[in-house]
Amino acid sequence: MREGRRPGNITGVNPLPLCLLALASAPLVAQTPGEQRSVVVGGRTRTYRLLVPAAAKVGPAPVVLVFHGGGGKGKSMEKLTGLSPIALRESFIVAYPDAYEGNWVDGRTDFDIPARREKIDDVAFVRAILADIARVTPVDPKRVFATGLSNGAIFSHFLAAKMADRIAAIAPVAGGIAEAFQKEFAPAQPVSVFAMNGTKDPLVPFDGGNVAKSGRGRVIGSDAAMKLWTTSNGIDGGPETGALLNKDPRDGCTVTWKKWTGGKNGTEVWLYVQHGAGHTWPGGEQYMPKLLVGSVCRDFDASEALWAFFKAHPKP
Repeated sequence: MREGRRPGNITGVNPLPLCLLALASAPLVAQTPGEQRSVVVGGRTRTYRLLVPAAAKVGPAPVVLVFHGGGGKGKSMEKLTGLSPIALRESFIVAYPDAYEGNWVDGRTDFDIPARREKIDDVAFVRAILADIARVTPVDPKRVFATGLSNGAIFSHFLAAKMADRIAAIAPVAGGIAEAFQKEFAPAQPVSVFAMNGTKDPLVPFDGGNVAKSGRGRVIGSDAAMKLWTTSNGIDGGPETGALLNKDPRDGCTVTWKKWTGGKNGTEVWLYVQHGAGHTWPGGEQYMPKLLVGSVCRDFDASEALWAFFKAHPKP
């Protein structure tokens, strides 16, 4: 989650706990070719890291937007997720944006951050990124996707609801829908959703409540978030259920799933429940001690799983 890499950027409290503190320097994944770019939004220069595989330049390509946790940077998220090597293999464009002063405006009105105080419009930032990418290489408008961890996951929900005209599907990891935002949750179009949450997440509680115990706003529970999306997507029935193979009994995690299908425009809503896992990226590094963030689920690779989901869920 990496909430709090800049201890002084929130008045009165540290930004959420120091979850991704080590990621900026940890050699989790070899650096892949890419470039740092900037756009001007609302009079401010905003930055993001962009990777465009050579094969993606042949024709309109998918775009995956990857949002870091609070206090983080796009570069650290690139290392944690390992999505750039997958992008090179699968020929999709991937962008890693940087939040203003480390935090995304994600719908929590009860969380005091500079971006909220200064009325930063992160949705406008994302639109500017997509326009900037389109100036570099052709983008497939039917295949724009978003994922994120923690604050980035909460923002993925918020972004998809606010920008459903562009976002085909999201895959939030370890983050739900801001409680303060649920009353205005009204996506203009259906959006497919693949959420991955741990039942032992000590920072963003699976069943909803205070983020990081207190002072950082609140989220609704995972099932309640899925209900908002299934209702919005016009899905009436209950979910199919099942379980993944317990590939690593040593990780203390098992995974059950719920899948709601038959939504408008072919949309689906999936929830992977990681029993025993914490505030982590499935299949990724144990980036902080288990005492602080909980354990990593090793029964599936979130990056591979979310890309498979995105490939199957473009806009019509």
